[in-house]
Amino acid sequence: MVFALQSVSSSVGNLINPTNLKAGVIPAPGKTADQSDSPFGDLFQSAVSKVNELEDQARTAVNGFMTGTGVDVHDVMIASEKASMAFEMALAVRNKAIQSYQSVMSMQF
Repeated sequence: MVFALQSVSSSVGNLINPTNLKAGVIPAPGKTADQSDSPFGDLFQSAVSKVNELEDQARTAVNGFMTGTGVDVHDVMIASEKASMAFEMALAVRNKAIQSYQSVMSMQF
């Protein structure tokens, strides 16, 4: 699922370019903006990496609990809930971005 969020991030980041927004121009479908020029794309990429980091922390906590290396059950639950909530939030943002993109693309000018 993280891969799907990253691909949406790069697609949205390519469409959003501050210079294009100031000029009121949307790039042609064949052309893409530079990813480093997109603060929204960078923000989204950072959020996806944070979700991945929280999932790794939860996996480490579960493995530590299962092997009996001194990880308490409440620490495991907190880490897994943090990862779950972050993933659900990222999924909601992705769904809203796709919905917004589809509504803009269905507009007739």
